[in-house]
Formats: sequence, structure tokens, C-alpha cells
Amino acid sequence: MQKSTIVKSIYLFVLLGYVLCPFRLFAQDRFDVRASADTDRIRIGEQVKLELTARVDPGKLKEAGLQMVFPSLPDSFNHWEVVDRSALDTVTSAGTQEQLLRQTLTLTSFDSGRWEIPALKFEMIAASGSVDSAFSAPIGIDVNTVAVDTTKAFKPIKTIRTVAWSIWDYWLYMVIGAAVVLLALGLWWYFRRRPAKAPAPPPAPLEPAYDRTLRQLKALEAEKVWQAGNVKEYYSRLTDILRTYFEEQFGIAALEQTTAELLQNIKPVTILNQQRDKLRALLSLADLAKFAKLQPTPEEHADSMQKAVEIVEWTKPAARPAETPDAEGLKQKA
Repeated sequence: MQKSTIVKSIYLFVLLGYVLCPFRLFAQDRFDVRASADTDRIRIGEQVKLELTARVDPGKLKEAGLQMVFPSLPDSFNHWEVVDRSALDTVTSAGTQEQLLRQTLTLTSFDSGRWEIPALKFEMIAASGSVDSAFSAPIGIDVNTVAVDTTKAFKPIKTIRTVAWSIWDYWLYMVIGAAVVLLALGLWWYFRRRPAKAPAPPPAPLEPAYDRTLRQLKALEAEKVWQAGNVKEYYSRLTDILRTYFEEQFGIAALEQTTAELLQNIKPVTILNQQRDKLRALLSLADLAKFAKLQPTPEEHADSMQKAVEIVEWTKPAARPAETPDAEGLKQKA
């Protein structure tokens, strides 16, 4: 008696769980799936449209935490091949809360016979991972061969036919070729008729440091700078002309050195060291005029210019003797 009571209780709980299961309720009330084909017969290689639909209530789906998953068919199954798959389309019914989910598959078959598209599984997946399924009804489709009239004689294979040549088939290539030829002719004509460039004038010979220094000293003297009361400017320009000459002629960094450093560094230059006393007197007087506000006499101004000219003249580079034919013959004999 007790065993019978236990069996009845277990049966009752199972029945209640089955009835109260949200999947079952949803599947019975709001889960309607279908699979339909646009034809029930095709010829080999023709296509058939298979439409999959599911009518659901999105409010119920959201409330139950469920997600609808359409069937996933392989590219080839049971004598059928999937040619194309459309995207999942959603249509909302007017005046109701229901939605129609729809997808169209394009199938074909290359085997003659009656082949069945099996029942397709639609799944409802809960957030917890539980899955409930609904299946569509299977669909049978006849795949027929092409009718051949065997009473007629077989025709021979036709020979290869040649297509008549037409110049218009190559018009694009001819236009491109003509454009290239015209471009080449235009470039040739342009370069042929273009006036030749006049040769650039030869660069003016550089003025020797000796000549330039004498010219600058004469220009300074002609400006009468100290006569106008600009004693400091006069001695600054005079010493700068000499220092620049020393740098170019003897390679001494005269512009960056003091008077004492310059007098010390001219010792290795014998020809310049011979004018050491004149140079010392000139630089010393210039330093006093520039930095100590000394006012030299007119005679001292003129004497400073004279000393500068004598120093430059004394250090004038020796002229290179011109080679005569006799001298070249002596060199060759040697």
C-alpha cells in the first residue's frame, strides 16, 4: 500500500512539472513553427525555395528569458545542396503582439528521385542553458530527369565554329595606341622646337684678398669717417679689414682674438711677423680709441691708415712667373 502511494506521488509530481514547465506552456500557446516549399517537384539542377517561419510573442519571450534559434542546415544533406540563405526577417502583425520570424533557403538537387527534406528543429534557449525544441513537418519533393525522346536518332557533335573578325572588337586598343603615338610625336616636336638655353655666363673670378683689402682701405679713407667725428667707427672698420685679411691670407683666426693673442699667433708667419711693431702700434692705438675713448690727433689717424697699407703691401703674395716655351723645353729635357 505504501509503495503504491509513493508511485502515485512521483507520477503526480512529474505530471505537474510537465504541465507547469514554461517551455511547454510557451510551445503550446505561443510557439508555432512551419517549413514550406514553393513546389513539390523540380527537374535536376532546378531550385526550390524553402521558407522557415516561426510565430512568437516577443513579450512572452522576454518575460520567460528565452531566445529563439532557427535551424542551421549544412551546405549538403540528404541529396540536397544549399545554394543561398537569406537573412532572418521579422514581421510584426498589426493589432497584435505577435511577430513572424522568417528565413528563406534556396535548395537544389542533382539526384533524381523523391527526396525528403527532414523535420527541422527550432530551439528555445533559456538564460540558464535549458533548451526546448519544436519540429516542422517533413517535406517530400520529386526530382525528375529531363525527358529524352529515344525514338529519334542521335545528332552528331557539331564542329567548332569560328567567329568573324571585327575591327570594332579592338577599338579600345587602337585608341590607346593612337594616343601613345600622338603623345610621342608631340613630345618630339616640343623638344625639337624648344629654343636652346643660353649657356650660363662664366662665374666672375674671385678677387684676391690682397686686392680686395687695398680697395676696402682706400674706400674707408675716402669716406672721411674720422673727419666726421666717428673715431670709434673708423678704427673698428680699419682693424676689421686687417683681421679679415689675416684670416684669408694666412689662416689665422684674427677676428676672434684679442690684440695680445693676435700678436702672439703671427710669430710663425715670418713675413707678417716682420711688421710686428707697426701692427702692435696700430692695434694698441685702435683699442684705446675704441674702449678708452682716446681722441688721436689727425696725424695719428693718417699714420694708422698708412701703417695698414704698408702691412698689406709688405705681405703681398709673390706673383707666379709665367712659363715660357724655353722653360717648358728645359723641364722636358730634365
